[in-house]
Amino acid sequence: MVSKTGEIDTEWVEEGVTANYVFARGIGAADQALANKTQRLATARNAAIVNAQYNMLSFLKGVQLEGGITVEKAIETDSVLATRIDQLIRGAQVVRTEWTSDDGCVLVLRLAKSSLTGSGLKL
Repeated sequence: MVSKTGEIDTEWVEEGVTANYVFARGIGAADQALANKTQRLATARNAAIVNAQYNMLSFLKGVQLEGGITVEKAIETDSVLATRIDQLIRGAQVVRTEWTSDDGCVLVLRLAKSSLTGSGLKL
């Protein structure tokens, strides 16, 4: 994800969906106006987490539920499902974090597929 020089690789293989997990990658930029390196790293990591959660939600919205309806359509009318999916995504585990030479962050979130079955989702 991040090369030895600290730059983001220009090409990588997305992990996507495996037998047991759904993966999503996030990229966050550091606020260069912050004088403290720790603050730059922390804000970049937080931004990367939000970006990865967004990417995971975008993927899950395309999943079809029983009956052929997509998650995106179902959450428009089912606030319980929307809340459950939001909780699942917020509970996804960060499994890899790397910082770039300019204090940006690239990370990977992992969500167990088994946690999706209670929500009516099946991948």
